Amino acid sequence: MRGANPVVMADDDVTVREPLDLIRLSLDERIYVKLRGEREIRGKLHAYDQHLNMILGDVEEVITTVEVDDETYEEIMKVRAVRW
Repeated sequence: MRGANPVVMADDDVTVREPLDLIRLSLDERIYVKLRGEREIRGKLHAYDQHLNMILGDVEEVITTVEVDDETYEEIMKVRAVRW
């Protein structure tokens, strides 16, 4: 992020200079992670490393399915969460 102006958060007066700084600010918070293959998970971020391996707690996978009504041909989106 050379040449970019850092973002200063007013509440904690924390400066964000690099993308990993945003991850650091999310420690002990619930986060939403979109994975490959249309998979999505939510959980509390406990730790991470420079490769963005993450340790999450209270994790649930969000499963979204789309069905087509046979009579109206409308798409019906169903979302459910599976706790791990």
